[in-house]
Amino acid sequence: MKNLLLFILILLFSAPLTAQRRGNSTKNKKALAAYQEGVNAFQYDKFTQALVCFESAVRFDKNFVEPYFAMAEAYRELEDYEHEFNCISVGVGLDSTLFLSAYYNAGVALVKMRRFEEAEKWLQEYMRRTEGKKRLQDAPKKLSAIRTAMYLMKHPVPYKPEPIDPENKMPYDQYWPSLTLDGKELVFTALVPRDTASYWHNPHLVKNSRNFQEDFYITRRGEDGEWTKPTPIHTINTQSNEGAQALSADGKWMFFTACGRNDSKGSCDLYFSRRMGNRWSEPINVGAPVNTAYWESQPCFSADGQTLYFVSNRPGGKGGNDIWQARIVAYKNNGVPVFGDCKNLGDSINTPGEETSPFIHPDNKTLYFSSTGWPGVGNLDIFVSRRDNDMSKWKTPKNLGYPINTELDNNGLIIDSKGTTAYMSSQIPNKYNVPTKRILTFQLPEEVRPSPVSYIQGMIYDEETKRPLDSKIELIRLRDNHTVTYSTSDPMDGSFTVNLPVGENYALIAQRNGYLLGSKNFALASTQKETLNLGLIPIKEGSKIVLRNIFFDNNSAELRPESHVELDKLVEIMKATPKMRVEISGHTDNVGSSAYNDKLSKDRAQSTVNYLVGKGIAAQRIVSAGYGFRQPIAPNTTEEGRAQNRRIEAKIISMDK
Repeated sequence: MKNLLLFILILLFSAPLTAQRRGNSTKNKKALAAYQEGVNAFQYDKFTQALVCFESAVRFDKNFVEPYFAMAEAYRELEDYEHEFNCISVGVGLDSTLFLSAYYNAGVALVKMRRFEEAEKWLQEYMRRTEGKKRLQDAPKKLSAIRTAMYLMKHPVPYKPEPIDPENKMPYDQYWPSLTLDGKELVFTALVPRDTASYWHNPHLVKNSRNFQEDFYITRRGEDGEWTKPTPIHTINTQSNEGAQALSADGKWMFFTACGRNDSKGSCDLYFSRRMGNRWSEPINVGAPVNTAYWESQPCFSADGQTLYFVSNRPGGKGGNDIWQARIVAYKNNGVPVFGDCKNLGDSINTPGEETSPFIHPDNKTLYFSSTGWPGVGNLDIFVSRRDNDMSKWKTPKNLGYPINTELDNNGLIIDSKGTTAYMSSQIPNKYNVPTKRILTFQLPEEVRPSPVSYIQGMIYDEETKRPLDSKIELIRLRDNHTVTYSTSDPMDGSFTVNLPVGENYALIAQRNGYLLGSKNFALASTQKETLNLGLIPIKEGSKIVLRNIFFDNNSAELRPESHVELDKLVEIMKATPKMRVEISGHTDNVGSSAYNDKLSKDRAQSTVNYLVGKGIAAQRIVSAGYGFRQPIAPNTTEEGRAQNRRIEAKIISMDK
């Protein structure tokens, strides 16, 4: 924004491309001296002081043109667009040919004031006057954006925002909300005073780095639906700035932005911290290839536990700041994720403008982000894009509409797991009547909602000792053996939360070294929370598990393809434990004769054994048995009980050969 003022300063000594004369428009030495003093103040961001000098210059010579355009620039920096436009109008009235870019700036200022029809006229005049000349701005693009803004404002969407904290328990700026999958915890960035006593004495302190710093705070939703008073996350917060954080779906991982640290790769980097119990670990730089010598910020971690989205201005992008993604390819011994090559989201999302604040919904196919490059109401609008049917490309983004988007910069939107409730920050007065950013919530218009998801919560523990376990957890879509979600349970209490997209059949499998796998089958048709406490059985002689994702057609012993998921996990365990020998046993309900069920159960067990042998397990390590309905684990009086009895079990029969 300072470029035009410096351009004006150059006019005092040389003629620019868009000027029709050389030199300055006054000979008054006092006016020139006051003007020069204003330019010097502007260069040091002393905009109010600069305005005083420029006003003094025009008092010495009311026909001195340059100070009017300089005042317009200062007012723009102060976001006083009405005075900016008024100064341009006076300047153009004195000399309509001196600064042709002023016509464009006037149009932009009018857009900020929502005076779109007037803005259109000024931009058209800019285009007329610069026809055949090199333009410094893209007026046709701005005109198109104006027409889009006019349409959006004439067709508003439902929007009734309310602060999540109506009592305003915390008077500081709050922004960049992050929400856990169950909607019970919310972390945000807060701009807090370095000296609290000074703030209470003067709540109107200038919000600069000398007076304030950015820290993380957490609030929890009580049983009554109210949010608790926010508390700082002391183990992550420092005397420097931390901000723009993102939580994993279970709230156990946090990625965030920090700048200028000793271990930084560039100006701003992404960092990782893991929560164990109630304590967050010492933050660790995510490292290459995510962090570079350039600027990385505003992370978002997918609910499937596999992909990190973030913003960077690194080379290879489409514009200034682009949205990139990187997938986890491994884990260090301390559990820190290692990311593979970074991928630009491409032309469907990124533009030559600025793309910021990505949020991938837990459905893993709906992306919300902010952009200056796609047409909208203001400079930075929020958009939504969805993956196509094969999940390989992003569709053309859709503006969320007015008044969700306004003439101000709009960013930092997140959506709950049900896809109905949105959270974002907006500026409203606090209890001291100071304009303050507060986190608001509102119902998202239906046409821009994501697909709803459910979730599973519970704990993983040792079946014998009941001790909580740190376990790897995978949610696998059975129809194509695709891992939909990867997560781990908390090493302190064994708790976990796993994202569960609606409308598919899934196997949930928990694995830990030294234990047999634990499994469960899920098939949800609607959003609902599932609770699962899963005990893992140590690998030792006599240990036995039910393989809960083995499927056969009715009266058939042929394995259905969905069975391969869990059997492949059993193959992994047997290959990692080469001395283990197992019995694979088949069991049925009591429908039909004893002889029929004995044969069916034995045939199903043998089909399972054949699959394991086909995957490289030595035949002498496995025996099969069919027990018909002689070993029920549930009453055969209900369909649910009979379904439990129709099963395949794996039992360790020895560990010494």
